[in-house]
Parts: sequence; structure tokens; C-alpha cells
Amino acid sequence: MAAILLDVDGVLHVSGQPIPGAAEAVAELRERGHRLRFVSNSTTRAQRALAAELREFGIALDDAELQATVAAAARVLAGKRVLALVMAGLVEDLEGIELVGEGAEAVLVGGADETEETGRVFAYMNLARAFAELELGAELYCLHKNRWWQTSRGPLLDSGAFVAGLEYAAEVEATVLGKPSAAYYEAAVAALDAEPELTWMVGDDLDSDVAGAQRFGLKTVLVRTGKFRPDSLERSTVVPDAVLSSIAYLPDWLEHAG
Repeated sequence: MAAILLDVDGVLHVSGQPIPGAAEAVAELRERGHRLRFVSNSTTRAQRALAAELREFGIALDDAELQATVAAAARVLAGKRVLALVMAGLVEDLEGIELVGEGAEAVLVGGADETEETGRVFAYMNLARAFAELELGAELYCLHKNRWWQTSRGPLLDSGAFVAGLEYAAEVEATVLGKPSAAYYEAAVAALDAEPELTWMVGDDLDSDVAGAQRFGLKTVLVRTGKFRPDSLERSTVVPDAVLSSIAYLPDWLEHAG
């Protein structure tokens, strides 16, 4: 039986609309004895809220089976003074971090959604404050560095664009805490007590999901939902082990893949 990491946005749902057959596929994977972990770069809601949303889609999971990026931030930045440019819903998961407006040891960037809150988080004065802290020696961290994300209205700008802007202005490089960082994949594989070469990553993003997982030694499945673009796959040097129409086809494909 396989250990399987399942991306959430774009694989199980898009903008809160479940992917057809996703809940049934997850149930079938469990029934066949596969070990599952849900790995998300989502930075809009607390981990408990994300897990609750998946259960509303008919996907059975415990909160502990979901690995959200903000948990990595709380672990890495514990005890530090942090200027956080994140969505309000994430604050409850940043326990152990001292959130400050100045005199920060670290700047944490992450979170973009389809609401007006994104505009408030990344307002000019907030970005200018973050830049000032970086100039004074604070380190730059980001929950992820995604350039865009897929919504029901089409692709929207993600927080990676603001991370890149701060990197350029302050001449620093951000530490990425979520996918595609090796530390994130290492934690996910360890949680399943699995070996990387015997673990599958299922995602819709060639960079964060496929390339990131391959660098850590995982096998990969790219699904044609969410962020998937045929031309991106054709141009890319990243080659997944399989490309499926959606997660709905994963249980049967895995059985035949051996």
C-alpha cells in the first residue's frame, strides 16, 4: 500500500467548489489501505477551518491529517518577534510567535484570497514597513512563493509577487516554509512514517507539487484540474510520473501501476 500526499486547492476543490469524484476517490484510497496526508499551501484560513471545509465536501479526515503551511511557520519562528503580513484567519495558528509592528527579528509574508482583506494586508504602508524591518536586519520568510492561484473566476495574483518585490527591494532571499521546500516534504513523509521513494505526491502545480516533490525523491502525479495548463506541461523540463484527468482516476490508476 502506498503513502500518498494530496494537495488540496486545485486537486480536491477550486474556490470552494469540490472537484467531481474527489470525495469518493479519497474514500476509495482509504478503503484500499493507502496512507494519506493532505498537504496545503493555502494561507487564507486556520488549519482547523481548512479541515472543516474538506469535511463539508464529504472528505473524511482528522485535523491532524492536514499539514498546513502556517504550522511550519509557527515551528520555525517560535519565540521570535515577527512582523506578519498574513490573513487574519491564520493568527490563531501562529501560537508561540510574538507578533509586532516594529523591531522585528523576522518578516513573515503569506496569504491572498478573493476578498478585500488581501488588499489591506498588502497595502503600500504594510509593505513599506516590512521593507524597513528587512533593512534593519530582519530575516524574510514566506508561507509560499506562488505567483498565482486558480479560482472559479480564473487565475488571480498570489502573495509570491509581493515576496519577490521585497526580495528585490531589500536584496535578500526569502526562506520558503511551505511547498516546494524540502523541509515541508520531509515533515509530510515523516508523518506517514514512509520512505520518499515509496511515496506519491498528487498535485496540480508543476513547480510546487511536482518539481518540489521530485527534488525530495517522491514519485508524482499531476492532475488536469486547478492550475494545470497543457502548454505549461509541454514547455516544462519537469516530467511527472503520471498525468491524470483528476483525482477521481487515482485509485484505479494506482492499482494498475502496481
